[in-house]
Amino acid sequence: MAVLWGVPYFFIKIAVSEVSPAAVALIRLAVGLLVLLPLAWRLGYLRPALPRWPWILFLGVFYMALPFTLIPIAELYVPSSLTAIIISSVPLLVAVFGLRWDRPGPIVVLGLVVGFAGVVALVGIDFSGHPALLLGSAILALVAVLYAIGPLVVARRLSDLPPLGHPALAMCIAVAVLALPAAQQWPRALPSLPVLGALAGLGLLCTAAPFYLYYWLIQHAGAQRATLVTYLNPGVAVLLGVLVLHEQLTLTAILGLALILAGSWLATRGRRRQPAVVRPAA
Repeated sequence: MAVLWGVPYFFIKIAVSEVSPAAVALIRLAVGLLVLLPLAWRLGYLRPALPRWPWILFLGVFYMALPFTLIPIAELYVPSSLTAIIISSVPLLVAVFGLRWDRPGPIVVLGLVVGFAGVVALVGIDFSGHPALLLGSAILALVAVLYAIGPLVVARRLSDLPPLGHPALAMCIAVAVLALPAAQQWPRALPSLPVLGALAGLGLLCTAAPFYLYYWLIQHAGAQRATLVTYLNPGVAVLLGVLVLHEQLTLTAILGLALILAGSWLATRGRRRQPAVVRPAA
């Protein structure tokens, strides 16, 4: 899972060299949908999710269509390794937004402080003379916020639904939203083989497979242990960016990544355990 969710930034960096961001997002979601929708329909997971259509609509637009388009836009200006570092702040943001419902303990507070120090270290990167880098980083910060809100919506409004049903329906909405913008920016010529391979990898390895495997992992290892993959994703992305794409990685970025991951781990592992809630069978 850590590898599958660590390579999208690498594939996106290759894909946007010849394909527009909207088209990259549409192809990625459409390929994933072709795999997940028949599976969810065959397992009977679609019908129970339909009454929750307002929340599924929200996820389709703000958790899939918009972020999946904004990341390729940002990677026109930002290295894939820095993209992964900024997105790694998502668990930290989840912990911050979760303060509305959970009373933080001392470990959580420590984690938030350490994680914020990592964000400050990233802001300390020299953006002077690089307005495009600053713009791309700001776009990724917005993506991180959207990625943090999505799991909270799922946990609060959709957690009692069977898996795969609401992600498949949300993908349908995202594909519909992106169809027109992507058609207007569709490539006039067939992309090169590396780009076609990157697009296929985004759809199959980074979208369809992770959604299925993540639910399998939650069922067999538990939700808390399953989230550990979040802390390994940036390392995979950074290694690919530096070793394959020959991107530069500064000491400040490494320090920021280390602090963000440490703070996120403390903030999410230090929460007070809530009593289990037994829900009726769906």
